[in-house]
Amino acid sequence: MTRVKDLIAYIDEIAPFCYQEEWDNSGFLIGEPDKVVKKIGFCLDLSAQALESAKAECVDLIITHHPVIFRAQKSFTAGNIAYEAAAAGISVISAHTCYDAADGGVNDVLCGLLGLENVKEAEHGSVKSILRCGETKITSAVSLAEKTAQVLNTTVRLSDAGRQIHNVAVCGGAGGDLWKYALSGGADAYITGEASHHEILDACAAGLTMIIAGHYETENPAVFELKKRVTQRFNDVETAMLKYKNPVEYIR
Repeated sequence: MTRVKDLIAYIDEIAPFCYQEEWDNSGFLIGEPDKVVKKIGFCLDLSAQALESAKAECVDLIITHHPVIFRAQKSFTAGNIAYEAAAAGISVISAHTCYDAADGGVNDVLCGLLGLENVKEAEHGSVKSILRCGETKITSAVSLAEKTAQVLNTTVRLSDAGRQIHNVAVCGGAGGDLWKYALSGGADAYITGEASHHEILDACAAGLTMIIAGHYETENPAVFELKKRVTQRFNDVETAMLKYKNPVEYIR
């Protein structure tokens, strides 16, 4: 029988919790480690919709990317998602920045979707870098932006620094503040989920093209990959993607 603690150990094996940033809260966050697991649900965020889906699917354990408990909380009362999950007897493991940095994690999945080759880590001072940098055959900033929009099925923002593209750095999610590390790592273009207006301006002035592709869009594909890996490892347990809608809509 597979127990919650077996999943904790496996996630720690493929995305070691020690890789997480110091401000993060990845790990085993809710539940009983000895509880038997018959079905696992996966989602980027444990939203109210995802939790209702987990209840309908009779899930014992949920694995998320974003931690269900992130910032310090002084109370857990009815209506709080963490409280509601615990009240329903559902355990939760979250693999956030540790899965961003992990081999085969968020950013390696993103590199694969973009067709980058000879991918390497681009250092940014952490135990294991979140950033990846690889080579592309697409030399035009506009063409790279179009490719990104196509493979992620989204609308992107482009800040073209006017240079030919050869090397591309990626960081799913909110990676705008890491643009200097992308540049020092040899990137001509940087693809991330979120960046502020001034981060984009500064990067462009320094000669780095930036493509902003959405937080959800750059990270959610890796949740499917995580489900695939867990399913292959624990063949006695059912797995399911939970119903979860991107909270951001694009209005034209």
